[in-house]
Amino acid sequence: MPANCGFDVDWSSHFSSRHAGEPLTTVAISARNIDNCMIKRQGQFVITEGGVEGSLIYALSAALREQIAAEGSTTIWLDLAPDHTHERVFEEVTRPRGSRSMSSHLNSRLGIKGVKSGLLRECLSAADFADAARLADAIKLLPVTLRRPRPIDEAISSAGGVAFDGIDGSMLRAMPGVFVAGEMLDWEAPTGGYLLTACLAQGKAAGEQAVRWLEENS
Repeated sequence: MPANCGFDVDWSSHFSSRHAGEPLTTVAISARNIDNCMIKRQGQFVITEGGVEGSLIYALSAALREQIAAEGSTTIWLDLAPDHTHERVFEEVTRPRGSRSMSSHLNSRLGIKGVKSGLLRECLSAADFADAARLADAIKLLPVTLRRPRPIDEAISSAGGVAFDGIDGSMLRAMPGVFVAGEMLDWEAPTGGYLLTACLAQGKAAGEQAVRWLEENS
């Protein structure tokens, strides 16, 4: 199954055509894991033509994938202004804006523009966008529904594999002399240094165990 992968979202054609490929920087995501505990991460990700991908999504992908498998879909909540409290956001949203449009006002007061502004328009009704309290709530906690993980051939890495109770150190219990490491195991980690370092360390341990086994059995 895919790990460190993107997810499908039912964007409108209008939003997708305008914002696919654009990154969301300085954003936080809250989501529920399979144990129904809230997890939160801050970073950045990218809007795709049919969903979301990028480092922040990959960091949460295991929990999101498990929730979708259990529930059929899952919701993430975006904080589009993670450096500001809800009170500050509400204060800025309700500040008099004169003849400026709300979009111009949000850009001026909170730096919300481009794809962030587009997301608010995409996910809120016109009535909610015009309501200061509901708009402030959405800036700090905007729900987006994820439908499914992207196909495994698009994923950076895979989940699943040999269970840890099936190995002795790095050697298969069922096939002595065969050693496994990295993504051969039922184990995953966030992409980048975490995944690479752990795979290299496991490979080193497997190699050292293989040398010992050969010395003992030659």
